[in-house]
Formats: sequence, structure tokens, C-alpha cells
Amino acid sequence: MRRLRNVKIVATLGPASSDYQTIRALFEAGADVFRLNMSHGTHDDIRARHVIIRQVEADTGRPIAILADLQGPKLRVGTFANPAGEDLVDGAAFRMDLDPTPGDIHRVQLPHPEIFAALEPGASLLVNDGKIRLLVDSCGPDFANCTVTVGGTISNRKGVNVPDVVLPVAALSAKDLKDLEFACELGVDWLALSFVQRPQDVLQARELARGRALILSKIEKPAAVKAYDAILEVSDGIMVARGDLGVELPVHSVPPIQKRLVRGARAAAKPVIVATQMLESMIESPMPTRAEVSDVATAIYEGADAIMLSAESAAGKFPIEAVTTMNNVAISVESDPTYRQIIEASRNVARSTVADGIVAAAREIAEATDIKAIAVFSQSGTTVNLVARERPRVPIIALTPLMETARRMCLTWGAHCVITEEQERFKGAVISAVRAARQHGFATETDQIVLTAGVPFNVVGSTNILRVAPCDERLIYRADPE
Repeated sequence: MRRLRNVKIVATLGPASSDYQTIRALFEAGADVFRLNMSHGTHDDIRARHVIIRQVEADTGRPIAILADLQGPKLRVGTFANPAGEDLVDGAAFRMDLDPTPGDIHRVQLPHPEIFAALEPGASLLVNDGKIRLLVDSCGPDFANCTVTVGGTISNRKGVNVPDVVLPVAALSAKDLKDLEFACELGVDWLALSFVQRPQDVLQARELARGRALILSKIEKPAAVKAYDAILEVSDGIMVARGDLGVELPVHSVPPIQKRLVRGARAAAKPVIVATQMLESMIESPMPTRAEVSDVATAIYEGADAIMLSAESAAGKFPIEAVTTMNNVAISVESDPTYRQIIEASRNVARSTVADGIVAAAREIAEATDIKAIAVFSQSGTTVNLVARERPRVPIIALTPLMETARRMCLTWGAHCVITEEQERFKGAVISAVRAARQHGFATETDQIVLTAGVPFNVVGSTNILRVAPCDERLIYRADPE
């Protein structure tokens, strides 16, 4: 099954998309990666969806990536004596403390001493996705006296965001530690790490994963934006998680931040997902708004590797229609001549290795001559990411003997992943590549492809060969006799 666009689509599974027929229909509509949200559902629910995805993969013969999204530490207020909560008005005094007594109009418990340890006067506390805003007047190790700057109804267990300080809170809660081990044992391909603040958060997750899954850092905290370069360096991929980012930062600052994060990940040759509220209205409506379509298109024009659906496909009324819409928008955008102009104008790569030079040459040869595809042999997927960073005009055929690598590459821009036999000789690799190009509809017997590989074969990081190959196997044998 060949996609007619390069950007990948991530679809979150949930109550609206948990049976075989729906998940297969989502894949056929365009989903390349399925997200399992560890914030919702039991381990049994997650396991059942994982089994179905792998069955769809086997039935369709195409690798599918699975992304497990860890919940991260959730900061919430305690409970109120009034079950309906209390109405806070602008200018009123309100206190948060460690006292477990049910709250009232004057105070409520905030059962997170680590927040009080980090607070300073002048800091902001945002409650219920920023609908209520509090300014800290004074604070101590067990309290914060605040003034309400934006009022509203505060009720049981509402979430709290602290945008102004780096909290001494680990990115992995006790629940996350259990979920991470469960997901790795299950065999997911990517782990998304929520509320990353510093590179150490990523390194902790990487140590626990032990290579069983790649680590994708969600950028949704101001501290993560400030430390982005360091976080990117130790991550395998990035998610621009615009939901919490838009709560903790002025909403007008999110678009330029999104653009910077996407370009940074591309320059580092690491996959980047743009996520949250992309087709939000399709939770209830079969048609998106024009603004939502424009938002999806903007992420594609910026060069994102993937665009993501959350509640639209997990709990919405029209999950298949939402994926179909994303697929159609992507095809339309990538067919626009302006898209190529923007993508090529933003190609800004500091090339310093042999592999960098080879993939750049492969793109230039493919675009300067009548080449139908770039075929890449890769053990780890690194070279495929380097080719994708170039955003070539021709398709990328990612060849690997490792199923886990093929699945992980499903998140990479333009990568059409194909499982192939292990190769010992370069001629065998060439023949395998041209057969894949013809079998999957990228070329005919009269066409040519560009091939990159590394000799010796089956060694990570050994890319050192570029070859223009005819797709007629007789010509290959004639040029390279045994």
C-alpha cells in the first residue's frame, strides 16, 4: 500500500476506535502510526489494541508503528466541601496549602510540596487549563497566598500548571514507570515522554527503555522550550504538544515556537510530530472548519514529519473521516508548487559526515536526472532520517531486514518501509532495491533509481556507497558479473 503523500499521520486509539474493523479502516484511510494514550484505559485495553494493530499489520503486509504516550506527572488541587466547587472572583485572595481539609472559597489543598518548594512571589498558578489564574503574593514550604487575576469556577481535582518555574518533579511518575515497562514488554516502537523539562528527564526514560523503544520528547513546558537544543540532542524524536504549551505560554507565541521546533528537529534529522486540536471540530462534526484545515496545512508546509489526531480518532464520532481529511489535505498541500519552494528554501543543513554527503548527493542526482526513487538500506533508520531531512522530490524506499527498524521508520517523512533479506554483497542489495521499487509501484523496468548503502553490510552507521541502478535486472548482471 503506497501513500500518495510524504507527511505521516498519527491516529490515537480509544473507545471510538478499538475494534479490528475500525483500526484497519483507519490504516487504509491513511494512518501510519497508532498512538496508545497511557492516560486512558487499563493495561488490558492497551494490550488488546496492540494485538489488533499487529494483526492489521500482518493482514496488510505493511509495517505499522505504535507510539505509547506516557501520562507524566499530573498536578491537581484537592477536593472541596461543596461538590460543585467555588466561584473565584477577580481580585479575591485565595490560598493553596498542604492541609487535606476540604477546600472552600478561601483555600484548597495542593498536595504537591515540590511546587511550594519551587515557588517564588510573583509566580503564576494556572488552574483548569488556564481558565483560572492566580498570582503568588507570598509562599512558604507548605503554602502559597495568592490573588485571583482571572476568576472562574474551581472544583475537585482540577489540573494546575506552573509556567514560571522549573519544578523539581521527575517527568516519570510512579504510574509512568509501570506503564513504561509494560509498553516496552508489549513491544511498542516509540515512547512519548510527557512534561519534559530538562534533558535528564529523557536520559532517565532512555535508561529504563534499554533500547526496546525510541524516545520521543513532548515539548509542552516553557522550560522545555528554553532547553530545546539540549533535549533534542538526547531524544530520538519530538512532539510539538500545543495543548499545554498554549496554556503555559501566551497563545500567540505558540505558532513561532512550533516553527522553530519543527525546523530544529529537521536540521537534526529527527522525526517531529505536530499535535493537539488539529481537527478538533471533527469530534462532533463530519466536516472540519476552514481554520483547522489551514492549521494542518501549515504544519505540512513547515516540513513536519507527522501530524496527529487525538480525541478526533480516539473518542470522536467520525474517526475515519478525520484521518481521510488529513490524508486529503496532505496530498493537496504536497501537490502545490509553493510547498516545494518553501521546503527547499528551508533546507539548511550543516553536513559534516560521509553519510551527510552521500544523502545530499543522492537527492541532487535524483532531482537533476530522471530518477524515480531513492532506495536506502538501513539497520537503525539513521540514514533514512538523513535522506528525509533533505526532503527529496522523489520517493524514499527504506529497506531493512529488521522489522523493528521498519516500524520505527514509519514516523519518518516520506519513508516507504520495506522488509528485505539481509545482504552480504552489494549486487544483492541493488537487485533487492530494484525489485522493491518495481513491486511497490515506484518504478518500471525501463527506469532508474539511486541506491545508498554501507559496506560492510549489517553494520550501523556505515553508509558509504551511492549507486545509480537500472531497474532491469539483466543490466545489473551484465554490469556486475559474478
